[in-house]
Amino acid sequence: MQFLHTMVRVKDLDRSLAFYCDQLGLQQVRRSDHEQGRFTLVFLAAPEDVELARERNAPLIELTHNWDPEDYDGGRNFGHLAFRVDDIYALCAKLQAAGVTINRPPRDGRMAFVRSPDGISVELLQRGDALPPQEPWSSMPNTGSW
Repeated sequence: MQFLHTMVRVKDLDRSLAFYCDQLGLQQVRRSDHEQGRFTLVFLAAPEDVELARERNAPLIELTHNWDPEDYDGGRNFGHLAFRVDDIYALCAKLQAAGVTINRPPRDGRMAFVRSPDGISVELLQRGDALPPQEPWSSMPNTGSW
């Protein structure tokens, strides 16, 4: 058995691609528009997995955009996506500067949670050992839920 991908339905494909690619740093490896079914599929990989993903040997995130408007309630019901990152503080600062709310700040230098534009919870985990506590993160309260 091999894990292939996680599918996330998105309302606004451009806004979601900005979050996952421009802000989180994932890269698009495949895209297909399905005129007859009225949907678009975009497959994303973490930078370290791009080559493997192109060979279809790495886990991916599949963004599914249905062209006809639909409401997708309960993004939290999905659970969460998780990514190992090189510098959790730098990524959280970049996300915050882009207007992303840091729901669970990396107070411990190890773990943070944010949400995608569609309410999907995204966990960020520091690669290796936790970083030393650092402001403003160490005293920042939680915001909302994750």
